[in-house]
Amino acid sequence: MSEFGNLVHTLTLSLRWGDQDSYGHANNTVFFRFFEEARITWLSEAGLNTQAEGTGPIIIKTSATFLRELNYPANVTIETYAGKAGRTSLETWHRVLDADSGDQYGEGDAKIVWFDHETRRSCPLPDELRKLAAE
Repeated sequence: MSEFGNLVHTLTLSLRWGDQDSYGHANNTVFFRFFEEARITWLSEAGLNTQAEGTGPIIIKTSATFLRELNYPANVTIETYAGKAGRTSLETWHRVLDADSGDQYGEGDAKIVWFDHETRRSCPLPDELRKLAAE
C-alpha cells in the first residue's frame, strides 16, 4: 500500500493542444478532467458505474496540487488510488505522471459518495468497491 492507499487503476492520456492556457502550459482545470476521466474509467471497468441501477458515484470534494508545468505535446499516466472506505464514501487520490519519464506533474484527491438518484441521498458503497479500498 502506498501513502495514498491501494493503487487500483492506471490510465494514459494525451494532452491536447487546446488544453493549454495563455502561458503555454496545461490549464489547471485539465488536471481535474484527467482525474475525472481516470476515475470514471476505473469505475466503469470495475463494473461499478451503476447509473442504470439508479445509484452511482458523485464527488463532494476535490482538490489538486500542481507540482510542475505540463507542456504540449505530452502523454501522461494517471494513477488512481483508493483509500479507506466509510459507510457511504471513499477517498481517492490521483497522481499525474509523465508517461515516458515518470516525472510527476501533479496530484489530487476526490471524495466519492455513493448516491441514490431516486431518493437524492447517499447510500452504502457497493461491496465490490469496498473490497478495493485500503484497510
